[in-house]
Amino acid sequence: MLKVGVLASGSGTNLQAIIDACKEGKINAEVAAVVSDNRDAFALERARKHGIDAYFSDASDRKKHEEEINKIFSDKGAGLIVGAGYMRILSPQFVQKWYGRIINIHPALLPSFKGTDGQGDALRYGVKITGCTTHFIDEKTDHGPIILQAAVRVHEGDDRDKLAKRILRVEHQILPRSIDLFEQGRLKIEGRRVRITEGDSWMKYALPDVLYSEGF
Repeated sequence: MLKVGVLASGSGTNLQAIIDACKEGKINAEVAAVVSDNRDAFALERARKHGIDAYFSDASDRKKHEEEINKIFSDKGAGLIVGAGYMRILSPQFVQKWYGRIINIHPALLPSFKGTDGQGDALRYGVKITGCTTHFIDEKTDHGPIILQAAVRVHEGDDRDKLAKRILRVEHQILPRSIDLFEQGRLKIEGRRVRITEGDSWMKYALPDVLYSEGF
């Protein structure tokens, strides 16, 4: 069973989606530990409610913070690290140590609208379609090889919260699925591309108004 270490800075709804998918048997995995740079992150409370070890790590000293993350996840035997709303930039040294075993979810269709407000940036730009992306983390922000994407329509009258809510429900699908594909050994990094080898599909869980990339 794959052991997953999760990094989160906020409420932890993506963490909850991972926990639920594990408990439902959709993923042959378990969350081994959760680390947050925010002492008050509700993600830590979510983890504790499910009997998962949860840690606050002060990020004011990035080197020490990353040493703590590395030790916690290494001691727990984590085979994969997942950024689930983690709002810190990891150093190239940390990324290199875990490269190919560390993924992230971003609330936009990368490479568009990188950064901390992908939903708001998309809305302000006036796009008609946006969505979310899972990707392997590399040394650049929101840059690594893409695993899955899903496209979400922007509606007339949307504000940031309405749009973010619709994107989030799809994040809750493609992030657990990306972990599932990793656990199955179906993700092959080939330069900037991630090739997903043949196997099962989660299209039975697809929402009718969402376009999913191949591999979902």
